Amino acid sequence: MGPQLVDSADVLGPADEQRVLGAVDALYRDHQVKLWLVYVNDFGSMSARDWAARTAELSDFGDRDLLLAVAVDDRGYWFDGIPPASITDAEVESLLADTVEPDLREEKWAQAGIDTAEGLGAAARGGGASSGVLVLTALAVVVAAGLLVLVMRRRRHAKDRAELATARGMDPTDSAALSRLSLPTLHALSKERLVEIDDAVRTSEEELALATGEFGETAVTPFRNALNAARAATAKAFALRQQLDDAVPETPDQQRALLLDLLATTGKADRELDAQVADFDAMRDLLIDAPARLDALTRTVVELTARLPAADTELARLDATYPPAMLTSVRDNVRMARERITFAQNNIDAARDVLTKPAGQQGGAVAAIRAAEAALGQARTLLDTVEHAASDIQQARDGLPAALDELRADLAAASTLTEFGGTQLSGAMATATTTLNTVDDADPLGAFHEVVTADADLDRAIAAASDRKLAVEDLRRRLDRTLLDATSRIDAASSFITTRRGGVDAEARTRLAQAQRHLDQARQQAGADPELALRSAQAAAESGGRALQEAEASVRAWETRQPMSGGGQTGAVLGGILLDGLLRGAISGSRGGGYGSRGGGYRPGSFGGSSGSRRVSRGGRF
Repeated sequence: MGPQLVDSADVLGPADEQRVLGAVDALYRDHQVKLWLVYVNDFGSMSARDWAARTAELSDFGDRDLLLAVAVDDRGYWFDGIPPASITDAEVESLLADTVEPDLREEKWAQAGIDTAEGLGAAARGGGASSGVLVLTALAVVVAAGLLVLVMRRRRHAKDRAELATARGMDPTDSAALSRLSLPTLHALSKERLVEIDDAVRTSEEELALATGEFGETAVTPFRNALNAARAATAKAFALRQQLDDAVPETPDQQRALLLDLLATTGKADRELDAQVADFDAMRDLLIDAPARLDALTRTVVELTARLPAADTELARLDATYPPAMLTSVRDNVRMARERITFAQNNIDAARDVLTKPAGQQGGAVAAIRAAEAALGQARTLLDTVEHAASDIQQARDGLPAALDELRADLAAASTLTEFGGTQLSGAMATATTTLNTVDDADPLGAFHEVVTADADLDRAIAAASDRKLAVEDLRRRLDRTLLDATSRIDAASSFITTRRGGVDAEARTRLAQAQRHLDQARQQAGADPELALRSAQAAAESGGRALQEAEASVRAWETRQPMSGGGQTGAVLGGILLDGLLRGAISGSRGGGYGSRGGGYRPGSFGGSSGSRRVSRGGRF
């Protein structure tokens, strides 16, 4: 083929030819794409497609040669060739349908060629903006971006300050809440927490050194243990901070994990120290109030000693009234109470002796006072138990049958929840069964205690299992509803695509395939892992909805590109009954029709796969 513009139909004047050639030359200069334009009266006995293909073959066209052939008398045209990768098939289709065909229909022969060249050029450069416009646009964007950066920076700083203030009040062990914070906030908070815990450890060390000199090593042992634990946690936190600050970069996810670990570690160290504050202060206050505390303890010794004779008498009466087995838990109480009172008195005397020593040597009084307080508290409990034994035994004897009945009923209820109870329920059921089989009526106090304890454990296990059962049932109900929703959405999308597949692109079909895959997974997972199945079903429902939306959008776009025609052929193509040769690479001839109908070549759908190539072969009648 000779020149890139051939006007055998003589429809172009000299000026028109120059305009067309200018556009053709610009297309080649800017994008190295050769556009050949041929205007003839008719295509002879050949179809438009065959004429264009034969011409391209005889002219030995390459990968960057494009042909637009126009038969002015037959009012037909064809566009043939392989566009460059920067031009999509959809862009070619839009150019021909929306621009070139209207030009030809109005017999704007030169304009059709110019628009073809300029349209291909615009598509190749992504929209056709000139370099000057691009520069001005870029400058405007830079200025606007600069202003936006200033505004956004101020807003970001205010937001960061507010987020940090909120973060300071968060529980350091609440990883879920902390993980929602931004990385800059986590970094700032971690540095604050490191300074705070390091100061706390240093201050605690100084205070503990003074307390050790005053009260002795034994008295401060709990506080030293807490300080050692806090010191170890603080060292770990500093090691994590060093890892974040070293020359080896971490990904954002790795940084977040390290920061959450650091904050939890400093929080643990802080709690170790805070847990001992009350006892530490009490130890120091105890020495200040020691004389008054010792006087109060002496009065308690006198009171409890006065109760011993009555307790002896009551224990003798119990021995005469009840079998020995019923008194096992109280038989030694009076003797043990005397021992506790004696021990307390000895510590009271020792504390008074220590208080006569110079300041700084009185720390031993603290341990003696605490020992006396503990001993007198136990003595009081022992005597109270003897005094109340008779009424307690009677209440236990009266309440034991009902307690046993309740334990049996709870055991029966528990047997219906074994699927949801786990080890907690199975252990509680085993204990309850053993208690029922070994209960000793001869010791109503012991038996009643064992039954009540076993029943309480079983009640807690039943409550937990019941909650899990309700949760599982609720999960399964939600799963069933979500599966139904997903199935409905997928069916709707599938039906829509099936009946309109001629106009549905790959995106919608991909979403549908994804939805079906999630739905199949959900059904497979439903029995073993309903929670995972629910997530899969939700994903299926979402993908199914997106598939329908994208399919509807694709069909609307397809319909806007179709000319008005009768005979139902357009609907048959949309429904996939007739396959557009562009989709199957099998256009064979041209369609009939008048103004506004396109040629193209369609054939009925049949069994088999798709075929095609990158070559665009498109045309019709105008």
